[in-house]
Amino acid sequence: MNTSKTQTIIIPNAPAIPGLSFRHYRGEADWPQMLVLSNLVNKADKTEEMETLAQLSHNYTHLKNCDPYKDAIVGEVNGEMIAFCRVWWAKEADGPYVCRMFGNIHPDWRRKGLGTALLAYNENRLREIAKENEHPQNAPHFFEGWSGDTMPGATALLESMEYEPERYFFEMTRSIDVPIPEAPLPAGLEIRPVKEEHMRPIWEADDEAFRDHWGYTAKTEEDYQRFLTNPDNKQHLWKVAWDGDQVAGMVLNGFFTEENKEFNRKRGWTDPICVRRPWRRRGLARSLIAQSIHMFREMGYDDTALGVDTKNPNGALNLYQGMGYENKKTWISYRKSME
Repeated sequence: MNTSKTQTIIIPNAPAIPGLSFRHYRGEADWPQMLVLSNLVNKADKTEEMETLAQLSHNYTHLKNCDPYKDAIVGEVNGEMIAFCRVWWAKEADGPYVCRMFGNIHPDWRRKGLGTALLAYNENRLREIAKENEHPQNAPHFFEGWSGDTMPGATALLESMEYEPERYFFEMTRSIDVPIPEAPLPAGLEIRPVKEEHMRPIWEADDEAFRDHWGYTAKTEEDYQRFLTNPDNKQHLWKVAWDGDQVAGMVLNGFFTEENKEFNRKRGWTDPICVRRPWRRRGLARSLIAQSIHMFREMGYDDTALGVDTKNPNGALNLYQGMGYENKKTWISYRKSME
């Protein structure tokens, strides 16, 4: 634990709540309360998500452009965690610096001014980070936060602070009983079981395929290690198409056991999906998705799900709709220029 960074923090304009105090993150010792808070927030915001300790620990072991002992803040009332925020940054390829933040506030402590005070604090910390990392002053910088159609409070907060919608994403599902379109694998390609030595070429192919997507940032060895050690990897379910020794495309299928248990469902995720440029426009993604849905049907699942950028440059939204997926939830990236 980095004890030198856990002194009390003064948050300007914080609400006058008896017993309220703020401090820096204390490392692994904070994880249990962070997990409880995260899942209370997910329930209140109707995200139908459930974070696990394995996911949380993996995330905080592999942070990028973030020192949580400086860049995360905990709000407590008489020692009980009621708020947690973290900031970090990314440099988009040939684009702006995006200064990102998220915040969890306990449902019982909302609408008291905490969100407004913490968002302003996060913005100031991100300005400091830009200076500390010597970001070019003439380069565009944006603050970024997220909301969704089941999170009216977060939307109202961001808009009150002059954030504007930048990009919309759909979370889509399809019943396993919806007929699956015929979609043969293009000639010359084959699906192979994933082996340990395949992990790096799969990761490199995924990175290459997403370079023309909105928000892409250059990947590093740190990113590969994060991918390699992801506790949610289900390599035995992945559908990876090969053309000789080249990865052509993939659907990295998976499921979330705790979420399925919590919401009394059996949902498989046919996501992420990508096809490298030389193999596009040949029906490969369609075939891999169809094979994935067949697989989950044989496993006795209820439905499948995926996420998509509604302005995906390669027509992914139309493809998914044609495969029977329907929008279930909308997520929104909000941005504001850093002044």
